[in-house]
Amino acid sequence: MRCYMRKIIHLDMDAFYASVEQRDDKSLRGKPVAVGHDAPRSVVATASYEARKFGVHSAMSVQTAKRLCKDLIIVEPHFEKYKEVSQTVHALMREYTDIIEPVSLDEAFMDVTHNKKGEELAVNIAKELKSKIFSETFLTSSAGISYNKFLAKIASDWNKPDGLKIIHPSQAQDFINDLKVEKIWGIGPKTLSKMHDLGIYTGRQLREKTLLDLIHNFGKMGKVFYDYARGIDESEVENSWIRKSVSCERTMESDIKDRTAMIVALYNVVLDLTGRIAKAGFNGKRLTLKVKYYDFTIQTRSITQRQILDTKEKILPLAKQLAKQIPYNEKPVRLVGLGVSDEVVRKDKELSLFD
Repeated sequence: MRCYMRKIIHLDMDAFYASVEQRDDKSLRGKPVAVGHDAPRSVVATASYEARKFGVHSAMSVQTAKRLCKDLIIVEPHFEKYKEVSQTVHALMREYTDIIEPVSLDEAFMDVTHNKKGEELAVNIAKELKSKIFSETFLTSSAGISYNKFLAKIASDWNKPDGLKIIHPSQAQDFINDLKVEKIWGIGPKTLSKMHDLGIYTGRQLREKTLLDLIHNFGKMGKVFYDYARGIDESEVENSWIRKSVSCERTMESDIKDRTAMIVALYNVVLDLTGRIAKAGFNGKRLTLKVKYYDFTIQTRSITQRQILDTKEKILPLAKQLAKQIPYNEKPVRLVGLGVSDEVVRKDKELSLFD
């Protein structure tokens, strides 16, 4: 196995949104909390650890979560507050390195191979950083440490909450061999099902497959899985992130079946989208419409313009034009999303605008 002796930390705030709400409202502490809108088709953004004991988790529908946990408390999200805490955490991270790759508001990678403190051991940086975060925010975090991003990410999830785990190069292959494949980065439900069909349940079984086998079954990701099974991930911690798109989506209270309902939905989503575009100062010329039908199948349509798409007057007519290509009168729509990107995106990449 090839080893890359970098020192990578993956920092993950524990149940971030829910933890912030519990911190700021004493009545929520120790209770099952889910952050999200208490509406028929809303989903859970984050669940507290008390709620997770009942099987509640992020991306689950709020209604399902309430059935699993009858005492579940639904709290409306406060994203400005979460962003403020995130900025505090990132400022603390920059005391050690400028090579930071934010993944979301609550997690980021750090390359501390050459750090500002001159600290040789990444574990000492992780311990000190976790302590500073708690002192500043009264929130716990979990850190994973390894020689690449793939293993650091897995390590940060290992001992949550308030966890700290190191995967040393000398231990990596044994660790991966015993790892359940669902823990591997990039393996979602559909890929997992396919792996199980192929008799792949652990990292060891994944490693036994040839590169040709994996590429045949999983396309380009086959090479990635082949490398991961051997502890290989050469991707860098990217500290020069450039926004490629701005998007938003809404789940309808009832399925859309006619033109009037579609126009109303598009109007509301466009208002949300233009607000986000203005806030981000984003310039994009490609509009993508995403719809999720009543049966949860998804379809996208896109159009590229010469002008920058940044106002309701520019975007709404295009959105209506794209909607004409959607058979919502035959196949009702439960979700509508719009995204603006700064480059032509291949069809198989369009959905990533909304991830």
